Amino acid sequence: MPACPYETFPALAGLPVLHAFTGRVPNLDVRTDRATVLRRLDAHHHEIRSVIGAGGRQFVTAEQIHGAGVAAVRSSQASPVAAVDALITDDPAVCLGIYVADCGPLWLVDPVRRAIACIHSGRKGTQLGIAAAAIEAMEKSYGCVRTDIVAQLGPCIRPPHYEVDFAAEILRQCRDAGLTAVHDCGRCTASETERYYSYRREKGQTGRMLALLALA
Repeated sequence: MPACPYETFPALAGLPVLHAFTGRVPNLDVRTDRATVLRRLDAHHHEIRSVIGAGGRQFVTAEQIHGAGVAAVRSSQASPVAAVDALITDDPAVCLGIYVADCGPLWLVDPVRRAIACIHSGRKGTQLGIAAAAIEAMEKSYGCVRTDIVAQLGPCIRPPHYEVDFAAEILRQCRDAGLTAVHDCGRCTASETERYYSYRREKGQTGRMLALLALA
C-alpha cells in the first residue's frame, strides 16, 4: 500500500486511460513554501505514477499561472511547460500532471481519438474559460468530436468554504462547449482536510494534490 493515498473515478475507470488523484500524505510536514513542499512530495507522487502504470512515461506538468493557456505536448516536451494551465496530448509516452490545493482539477478524455487533457481551473482560470479553451484545442489538434469527450471534475474548494462556486461554472462551461458526459466527484477540499490539502483553510502553508492522466 503506497504511503500517499490516491483515488480514481468511475467515469474514467472504464476508458483507455491511466489516472489518479493523490491525497494528503500522513505525517508529512507541508507547512512551508510551494517549492519545498513539491520536493517533499515528489517521491510519494512518483510512487503513485508507478502504481497506476505510468512510472515510465515522460512526466509533464504546467507552470500554472492561473490563466487560460493550453499546450499540446509530446514526450520530448521539457517540464514544466511555461505560461499554461492546461496540457493536452495524444502521445501514449506522456503522463500529464496538474497540482492543486483548492483549485479544480479537470480531466478530459476522448476515447475515440485517444486524446486527453489535464487542466488546472481555479477561480481566475474558470473566469477566463480554460475548460472551453482546452476542449477547443483538443478539437483543433486531434480532431476530437465534442460529444465523444468525457469530463471529470475532481475535489476542489466549494461553498460555504469559498465565496464563488467555480466548480459549478466549470461543469457549465463543459456542457456549454458541447460535452454530454460531464461528471463531478462533488468533494470539497476545505471540508476534508484530513483527506486533502486546502490552500485557503491552511492559510497558504500546505501541500499539493496531483492529478495524473495518461493514455493506457
